[in-house]
Formats: sequence, C-alpha cells, structure tokens
Amino acid sequence: MSTYGRLRIGLNKTKMKNNRWHNLPVTKLFKSRTALALTVLLISGVTLVAIAKADQYQQQIDSLNNQNAQDQSNLSALQLQATSYQDAITILQQQIAGVQFAIATNQTKQQDIQQQIAIDQAQLAQDKTVLSDDIEAMYVNGQMTTLEMLATSKSLSSFVDAETYRNAVQDKIQSDLTSVTNLENELQQQNSQLSIVINTEKLQNDQLSSSEAQEQGMLAYDQQQQDSYNQQIQTNQQQVAVLRAEQIAANRQLVNNGGGEVIYSGTCGGSYPASAANAYGSLWGCNYPLDNTIDNWGMYNRECVSYTAWMVYKTFGYMPYWGGIGNANEWPADARAAGIATGSVPKIDSVAIYMGGATDPWGHAMWVVGIDGNMITVDQYNLYYDGNFYETNIDDSGLTYIYFGG
Repeated sequence: MSTYGRLRIGLNKTKMKNNRWHNLPVTKLFKSRTALALTVLLISGVTLVAIAKADQYQQQIDSLNNQNAQDQSNLSALQLQATSYQDAITILQQQIAGVQFAIATNQTKQQDIQQQIAIDQAQLAQDKTVLSDDIEAMYVNGQMTTLEMLATSKSLSSFVDAETYRNAVQDKIQSDLTSVTNLENELQQQNSQLSIVINTEKLQNDQLSSSEAQEQGMLAYDQQQQDSYNQQIQTNQQQVAVLRAEQIAANRQLVNNGGGEVIYSGTCGGSYPASAANAYGSLWGCNYPLDNTIDNWGMYNRECVSYTAWMVYKTFGYMPYWGGIGNANEWPADARAAGIATGSVPKIDSVAIYMGGATDPWGHAMWVVGIDGNMITVDQYNLYYDGNFYETNIDDSGLTYIYFGG
C-alpha cells in the first residue's frame, strides 16, 4: 500500500500456510526534519520526527483495484456462462438443421407420393375407358345364348376361345380395379402419415427455434454485461493511472523537500545482479519483472529488502535467512535476535530502515553509501512502484540502522 506523502518500497513478508514464505508490500516515507515535521514524539528522552502521511491516494487506488478484481471475477464468470450459452446455441442449431433436413426429405417424399397418386389416378382413368369398351363388347356378346354363340361360331374351337377370352377379360377388369384401388389407398395412407410426421417435425423445429432465440437473448444480455464490466475496468484503470501519477508526483516532492533529491535511477543499478538463481533454480534479478521470483533470502526480486539483502551478502559475505520474513520494519528485531548491532547513527555500508507507521506498516530498507551532515545518500529499489533502482539524498532522522559489518 502506498499513500500520499509516502515512498513505496516493495513487497516482502511472512510465510503462508502452505508456502515457505509470503511477501507483502513494503513502503517508505522520507521527510525533512525541518520542513515537514508535524508531530514530535518523546521516547526515553529521544526526540523522533513523525512523518506526515495521507491515505487519499492509496485508499482510492485500492478501492478501484478491488473493484476491478471483483469486476474481473464477474467478467470471467460471464465469459464462462457465455461459452455455455454458445455451446447450447450450437447444439440447438445442429438439432434445427437436422429437423429441417428431415422435413425437407419428407416433403420431397410426400411430393413424390402425390405425383405418383396423380399418375396412378390418370392410369386408372385410362384403364377404366379401355375396360369400359371391353365390358360393352362383353355385354353385347353376353346377350347371346350359349346355343346362339355356338351356332354362330365357325367351330367349337372358336366358341371355346371366345368364352375363354370373355372370362379372361372379366378377371383382368377385376384385377386392375383392385390393384389400382389398393395402390391409391396405400399412397393416400403414406401421404397422411408423412403429413403427420412433417407437422410433428415442424412443431419440433418451432420449439428448437424458440429455445435458440432464448439462448441468443441470454447470450446478448451476457455480452452487454461483459461490455459494461470491461468499460468499468477500463475506466477504473484510467483513474488508477491518474492517481498513481499524482501519488508519484507527491512522493517526488517529498524527496525533494529538505534538500532531498533523486540522484540516479534505472532499471538496474547498485550492483544488484541482472540474473541469479535461488536454491530452487528459479532466476531472479533486475532482468526479471518486479515480484517475479524469490531471491536466495526469501525476498521478492527488485524489492527494497531483496536489494539490501544482496548488498549485505555482497559486502560482508553473508546474509541471515530470516525464514522468508521480508518486511523492512522487522529487520531490526531480527538483526538483534541474531546478535547484529543496530542504532540511530548512520554508517557507510549499513542498512537504513524506515519503520513505517499506522498507514504505512511495512517500512522501507535502504543501503547507505554516503553521509554529509544530516543528509545521507542511499541506494534502494522500488521507490516509485516500478521495481527500478534509485539513488537519493534524504534526511537521516527517524531511521534505524543495522550494522552487519559490526
């Protein structure tokens, strides 16, 4: 967390339940003991300068970031739901396509049947005409008695042939009429069945189309909600950027007050390694993003405490591993517990600790490289929330110094 009137320093803190360590933000605040002191505390006869802080920036930033986190969570849920809607729509569209294909197929069959009925009916009409002529001829012949037919026949053989033909014609008439009638009845039945099937399929198609329309409506509403969350997230990010700029401007002003200034800054600096490997083989250093990896002492890389731990190791050949506890304001107690001296007087190659306060509870760690009266020159990382290296001149008051070199 960072506030108006603070200089942010990094993330490093204690162990999590299931991890070896957990790092939290570490921040730092500087001020001139002459220009910015608001409160003077007397502790054991020692006057300490309390540094003014205001939460107006960070509280707004945290609120916007929290809102964005919630909006992003809601957005992710909506995206999952949208995928579900789209999957349902795809299935429904496949089902609709299948039903529509079945409808088209059955309609084609029905058209074929209706066409065949028309052909059969035409053939039946033609057969009836032909057969009526035969019937008429048979009727005429039928007026004759058997003796008359026999008498008029040229021979007995002719009489038998005529009688056989008459019987055959009668059988043909009956057979054709029965066949055509049965075929027409069968075709009419098939046509009726297909009509029922087609109507059922059309009803199914309407139901599926209605379900698809509902899914499309829910998908459209889901997308509107996503657009709303995306717009809100973008607006919040823009506001955060403005607040960050104002916050950093305020911090720079604090550095400049009382004679303080930024001497140098860069992505890398202060001999911090560009790349190094921890005990687990993970790479850390200024070539990697802020808080990307844990260093050899349980600190997130490019944080203030990671840098000071490195400088202690580089300068004195050792750096205690305090169980991954990385908050800067815990270092003095850890040092004393390890038999390392602390004090209020700055020394070259000592670690300067700002202990923080109620709204700045993590403190800030710096490496002392120069002393000039009441001003000290310190090297540090992550002064302005960017994980970069900074060398600054600051007032030496209100700080605790750890003397790793004795």
